[in-house]
Amino acid sequence: MEKIKLKLFFWMLLFCVISFTFQYVNAFAPSSDVIYNGIDVSEFQGYIDYSRVREAGIEVVYIRSSEGTSFVDPYFRMNYDNAKANGLKVGFYHYVTSRSIEEAIVEADFFVSVIEGTSPDCKLAMDFEYFNGLNNDEINQIAETFLSRVKEVSGKDVVIYSDAYNAEATFEESLAIYPIWVADYFVDEPASNGKWEYWVGFQYSDVGSIDGINGNVDLDKFTEDIFLDNTGTIVNSGNDVEPSNDINEITVIVKSGDTLSALAYQYGTTVQNIVNLNNIQNPNVIYIGQRILIRTTNNAISNSDTKVYIVKYGDTLNAIARKYNVTVQSIAIENHITNPNYIYVGQRLIIEDVRYDRHETGHSIYVVRPGDTLSQIALRYGVTVDYLVNLNSIMNPNLIYVGENLRV
Repeated sequence: MEKIKLKLFFWMLLFCVISFTFQYVNAFAPSSDVIYNGIDVSEFQGYIDYSRVREAGIEVVYIRSSEGTSFVDPYFRMNYDNAKANGLKVGFYHYVTSRSIEEAIVEADFFVSVIEGTSPDCKLAMDFEYFNGLNNDEINQIAETFLSRVKEVSGKDVVIYSDAYNAEATFEESLAIYPIWVADYFVDEPASNGKWEYWVGFQYSDVGSIDGINGNVDLDKFTEDIFLDNTGTIVNSGNDVEPSNDINEITVIVKSGDTLSALAYQYGTTVQNIVNLNNIQNPNVIYIGQRILIRTTNNAISNSDTKVYIVKYGDTLNAIARKYNVTVQSIAIENHITNPNYIYVGQRLIIEDVRYDRHETGHSIYVVRPGDTLSQIALRYGVTVDYLVNLNSIMNPNLIYVGENLRV
């Protein structure tokens, strides 16, 4: 009996040692003991109150600045200015869409041209996750070209953002010379891939809730190695790249029978591009009245009720408002502009046209968007909340939903 007990103890001890060793080998450790709470944001979060974000304990914010070779996030500069003003450490990331080494160079130059004149605190991040039509060799060549070019023309160090799967299965060990900011949800620590010994960033949730932000936001942990040694202003030493005038942005209102695949075919884009642009969680679920933003190079398409205007030198909100026959106030509210006297060259302004209800003369229809409140809509159209409540038979003024049609 004692021998049996001794054998059981031995095997249990051996099992514990093997389990501990396995966990140790597969641990993906942070690069430093000091951890900073962070978030990453884009236009999908809308206007952010960074004073409340800071009070919620967030110390670092990564901001999407751009995508591809032509798109500047419409909230990029506002996010940068407001985050900096509230003492947060700021980084930028660019969503890569290149399909060749040549495109990667152009895209890197565009990224740096967008953030020129800013002073980031964190390494410049490459978000390369759209691989459709590329093999692994092509993916890694594009990634290396983009990263090295950004570092060359910006004078700043870079970091790779990747989910845990692609860090292991797609990106080659040669890219491990660049630090990694890894995404892995529902775990306490990201899964090891054997290429990177440490992480400098860990995105652990995409459904976070932070005071000062409407809706979900990505939550991150960062180590001190995410920060730049050189935090001076970016001076672009590459080629300036202007947004392409061939890229159109349109807003489509979903009708009965519409599908994402049909819309992608109709407007000359891909389902994945629409999903990424609109942060759609389930591509098989869209609803009537939903507003979907689409980027297309098809110049024949112009059925949108939303325009995007890129500010040029000498522009004022007054002049832009007159051009589109709207009010300064409506543009300011639509774009969360706190000071109507301050707009900047390259800023993208959303210009919302009023669509008239064919069935009820004298009223227009407003489609509720993420982050909208009745008070904001009332202010936009110069009416009262009570007026909207009575006109639309709203039972609860604090409850309106995205896609809802309101008479104004």
